[in-house]
Amino acid sequence: MVNIGIVIPAAGQGKRMGAGYNKQFLALRDKPILAHTIGLFEESDYVSEIVVVGAEGDIATIEELVSFYDLKKVVKICIGGVLRQDSVCTGVRALSPTIQRIVVHDGARPLLTLPAFHKFLKETETNSAAIMGVPIKDTVKQVDSAGNVLETLPRDYLRAVQTPQIFDRGILEEAHERASVSSYYGTDDASLLEWIGHPVHMVEGMQENIKVTTPEDLWLAERILTMREKER
Repeated sequence: MVNIGIVIPAAGQGKRMGAGYNKQFLALRDKPILAHTIGLFEESDYVSEIVVVGAEGDIATIEELVSFYDLKKVVKICIGGVLRQDSVCTGVRALSPTIQRIVVHDGARPLLTLPAFHKFLKETETNSAAIMGVPIKDTVKQVDSAGNVLETLPRDYLRAVQTPQIFDRGILEEAHERASVSSYYGTDDASLLEWIGHPVHMVEGMQENIKVTTPEDLWLAERILTMREKER
């Protein structure tokens, strides 16, 4: 489980947050969300390289953040594409050729813990494509375009997908290449593997591993960190 490369897509502008700038620069406990996210992988002995992919207008800010927090494993800060899929593809290409195991993790998921990450690596070391997911708590119904309920989906077989997601480099690059040629866009990298017919394994994720998208999410993230401090 050594020599792992991390790709962190951080180009989203987070309009739902309403901050007027990239949500990943918002402070979480007096530290930018993105700094929390990168810092987790900086601490891992299994991680060799980190590539951060941001919007063109954010590159200087990300460079300052990486320098200020002394994040030495960040080897490249790249300009992202129009969609997340384009950004991840750019990040993968920026990793050294020696990196053959790649983890993709959302820049706006700052609450992953080091033990959970290492457990994920251990549980997926024999899988060429694997992801985190958590059971769905709510009843989920499928509706049509008019809002009419078509059916109630069985919760036992539904998961809310998270990152990190881990892939062998060759199969991830193949999926991105084929998707690019066919102009196919998936909702995450795992969906590209599914699209080309490659098996994807899922392991249990963390309920706390939320994606900070709205002001309510930021409030919840603060509460989670407070709870963790009390438990120490």
